[in-house]
Amino acid sequence: MSRTVQIQPWYCSHLDQGTLCGFDREVIEAPTQPLLHQGARFLFINKGEGVLRLQNTDYPLRPGALVAILPWQLSEMVQVDSPLAYFILRYQLDTVNGVIKSICNVRSEPVRLLEEMENSPVIYCQGRDADRIQQLLLTLQAETQRGEGGEADSPSRGIYEISLLVQLMVLFQRIGMAGDGRFGHPRQEVDKSEIFRYLYTHLSEKITLKSLSGIFYLSESAIRLYIREMTGLSFFDLLGEMRVAKTINFLLYTDLTLEELAQILGYVDASHISKVFAARMGMRAGEYRRTYQKAGEICKIKESRLAYDVVAWIYRNHTEPLTVHLVAERFGITTEELHKILLYQVEKNFESFLNYVRVLHASQLLAETDTTITAIAMEVGYNTVKSFTRNFLRFQVMTPSRYRELAARARRETADKG
Repeated sequence: MSRTVQIQPWYCSHLDQGTLCGFDREVIEAPTQPLLHQGARFLFINKGEGVLRLQNTDYPLRPGALVAILPWQLSEMVQVDSPLAYFILRYQLDTVNGVIKSICNVRSEPVRLLEEMENSPVIYCQGRDADRIQQLLLTLQAETQRGEGGEADSPSRGIYEISLLVQLMVLFQRIGMAGDGRFGHPRQEVDKSEIFRYLYTHLSEKITLKSLSGIFYLSESAIRLYIREMTGLSFFDLLGEMRVAKTINFLLYTDLTLEELAQILGYVDASHISKVFAARMGMRAGEYRRTYQKAGEICKIKESRLAYDVVAWIYRNHTEPLTVHLVAERFGITTEELHKILLYQVEKNFESFLNYVRVLHASQLLAETDTTITAIAMEVGYNTVKSFTRNFLRFQVMTPSRYRELAARARRETADKG
């Protein structure tokens, strides 16, 4: 029997892809096929018993079990001892997590909600805890039904939904850390199902089958075959699917151009991002932005855009003499918070992201102009050619002069073919 998994969509509602969360009830009486989840979701078990396999680890399910599934995790109901009835809450993880990081962390201390949810994704709630979780979920269900009834543009609805989702995530952590709430255990070793999560959290980097092979100690052909068997997609098609999901939040919360987004998120260029996005979403990126950017307007929480504003500002001011302290002061945050924002959004700390953007700009100038290497180094923000060359080697794995030579050769070959 084929093991190709069904890929669950990232969005929360078929009616409105810009909605923050969606609610359903489900009953299953037999084991299911594997599901690969593009979006985040909670499952809350009301009745029945069984076993859920999440990221290759088995967790018992019974009434009161609350399951946290993160983007690009693999789940499968492998055993159903008695019919399982449960709530499903789908939600926009990046939006909620951004609010937690930007406005809820008043003490400027590390918030490890996602780390807890990933390491111990199943907790058991009983008594008052179970009642509180169920009431939160039912309240969220009522809110989603209001949206479906035409109240989606209410200024307060988005704020209320986010506050409820934050409460749910905090309760998940508290109950799990209480001791008796947690069953299951952190995974002791990396398995193949971790490939999907790794890809999703490193999309802005140049990911190859060769690099994955070194990380997961599998051959390139084994990784390629595993991805094909599990998703029905090729390695590159899967990367495209993931990048579209990552692109959506930047479209909703920034005014970065497609060319800028392409460089930040690992696309070849603006044309590439347009083609991939339109093929996957059925509409152009610009049209999507105009249609669904209302999500940010509904919430009316300026701070929730902080992370995206930081990325956009650094990108557009990379030629200036920027320092981590200068940027942190501009946005009223600590340098530690700045590093955390960038690590979450683009998988790079401040210095790495700044140099990455400068090298991208320099690469364009090397390929399209005859400006000297020294002048280019100064133009993109470096004080010395030595520093420029060192960083160029780091990101392009060749010297600036070699890059220019290869770019010129490519232009000549293209001209000859034309």
